[in-house]
Amino acid sequence: MPFQPIEPRRLYRQIADQLRLLIQAGEFPVGARLPPERDLALKLGVSRPSVREALIALEVEGLVEVRMGSGIYVRSRDAADSVVAESPLETIRARQLVEGELAAQAAELARPAQVEGLIEALQAMEAEAAAGQVPIQGDRLFHLRIAEIPGNSVLLRVVGELFDERHNPLSVKLGDYFENPASWKSAIAEHRRVIDAIAAGDAARAREAMRHHLACSHDRLTANWAPATEKAKT
Repeated sequence: MPFQPIEPRRLYRQIADQLRLLIQAGEFPVGARLPPERDLALKLGVSRPSVREALIALEVEGLVEVRMGSGIYVRSRDAADSVVAESPLETIRARQLVEGELAAQAAELARPAQVEGLIEALQAMEAEAAAGQVPIQGDRLFHLRIAEIPGNSVLLRVVGELFDERHNPLSVKLGDYFENPASWKSAIAEHRRVIDAIAAGDAARAREAMRHHLACSHDRLTANWAPATEKAKT
């Protein structure tokens, strides 16, 4: 059963479906190592980040196992129900569009007390990180407080719902691999630049700072696997 090109409009679920069928058809028996991410992307005609999301979805299902420094191995031919979750990378790109504009509006409208609220949220992130915790509560508070400033309840709800996609199983697994104290330190610094721009009333700088932060978040989730995993061959 040959690989079939994936249409660009399709998401990680279609890639996962094809890989699942190949495994179930015996193209990759239990214990076999799948081709590296870059090779799968080339064979399927899709981006490496999309392949990564598909592989992690299959891992969440229990069909494959990612062994850092070794490769991705087939665990079973009997897949559980397929993962149904929004693509973490597409979610971040949507947040860039929405939250960039909200940050710009916040710079034009924020009162001193609201800026103080953003500083408090950042301090909560720093306290969580210092305690060795993922600073998710402070992070969520920060983004929601920016969304509150323009006073649009629909956009506030949208920001909350998009942020909470971080809790879907695919996002959680991606975070397990690619989020760490160093990445959160970078994220906190990026948040601080957003606050500085809002406090200065600079809408263009606030928009760019928020978009830059979310672009960095996207890039952190698409960083290379451990080098040995990337070099592993079937």
